[in-house]
Amino acid sequence: MDISFLGATGTVTGSKYLVSAGGRKILVDCGLFQGYKQLRLRNRAPLPVNPREIDAVILTHAHLDHSGYLPLLIRNGYAGKVYCTQATRDLCAILLPDSGHLQEEEAEYANRHKFSKHAPALPLYTREDAEHSLSLFAPVDFARDTDLGGGLALHLLPAGHILGSSFVRLRHAGQTLLFTGDLGRPNDLIMVAPTVVSRADYLVVESTYGDRRHDSADPQQRLAEIINRTAKRGGAVIVPAFAVGRAQTLMYLIHLLKESNAIPDIPVFLNSPMAVDATRLYHNHRGEHRLTPEQCDAMCAAAKVVNSVEESKALNTRQGPMIVISASGMATGGRVVHHLKAFAPEARNTILFVGFQAGGSRGAAMLNGADSIKIHGEYVPVRAEVASIDNFSAHADYAEILGWLKHFESPPRQTFVTHGEPKAADALRHRIEESLGWRTAVPDYLETVRLE
Repeated sequence: MDISFLGATGTVTGSKYLVSAGGRKILVDCGLFQGYKQLRLRNRAPLPVNPREIDAVILTHAHLDHSGYLPLLIRNGYAGKVYCTQATRDLCAILLPDSGHLQEEEAEYANRHKFSKHAPALPLYTREDAEHSLSLFAPVDFARDTDLGGGLALHLLPAGHILGSSFVRLRHAGQTLLFTGDLGRPNDLIMVAPTVVSRADYLVVESTYGDRRHDSADPQQRLAEIINRTAKRGGAVIVPAFAVGRAQTLMYLIHLLKESNAIPDIPVFLNSPMAVDATRLYHNHRGEHRLTPEQCDAMCAAAKVVNSVEESKALNTRQGPMIVISASGMATGGRVVHHLKAFAPEARNTILFVGFQAGGSRGAAMLNGADSIKIHGEYVPVRAEVASIDNFSAHADYAEILGWLKHFESPPRQTFVTHGEPKAADALRHRIEESLGWRTAVPDYLETVRLE
């Protein structure tokens, strides 16, 4: 087997791995690059492999940094199957059309306001492209082998990150190659723990939090403190939150806080159509999370759903304390950008980040103390309180990753550390080598390795 690293090297985005074996070419993950402009430009550059030459695509999960390039791959000629779990397919049916729609909206907005350097600004792909891509999905069950041809077999195992997230194990000629995708946490509030794996000949492991531990403080208490002090100022808490996973955790915690009278009964708005649809899926895939049907109902009822663009705009003029949860989680696009434009300039408000912020994103800039952020060609002052709660993350930290790795009965022949900023990836490489004694490497972008 050969593996080529076409993304998620030196960054947490753009996840793509090309595996060549038995005369077949298999693409594991098909994600968008996000964050720095030089990374985002890779989305518009030709893929290093002709899409028509790829025999199969496998998705570890539905987040756009793992699935969001798929409509473009298919528009450019890929015609094979897209293998994933049923929940991943269900979530992609929400996320991908929404991604195409947002790109069309942003291109139209840029053209109307003439702030793009391109004339005209064009979306990377459209909603129609995304909807067409769904016809190629071929959901498979966890823990069952799927024949990919050429002697290659696929096996998916629950990864505990979001609904449908999976480890991808490929077997060829007696060798196994395992991809963690995004590795979940052992004691997550909602998701079940990642599957214990005892062996693999080769391993590709993520390192989003490879250089840090999650805060041991109670995130529920920290959330209450932020909401209470903002409400006391008469301000709004604006939460850029990933529509799948993070938004649902927030709503469940807000339900618990209100139920215990730990926060005032202020209005809560969920301003993300796809987050609304994603929340309903928790009823359909109960085996993958810890919530009872009654707890699912309470989570769904914790926020007022904002459906129309007009309702979304009206929030920007609303007075008094409130909480607004809106995508995207790194403030790179979507409705939350308009809320930042309205609320970031006011000191009584709070911008709360509850997930990893990739370098080059607006979220990373605000967390690093930027006094202004660029939105729609203009610089918007940031006078609001900027807060973060790191331990909401659905990614394992380095101690949790090492804890999961220690279940291996023997070391892989080679471990590749990917899906992390350079500092995080190298820190995890060092920790694996020092604590486990495993042969470990951080691959470069477009590097190809022969798996002997």
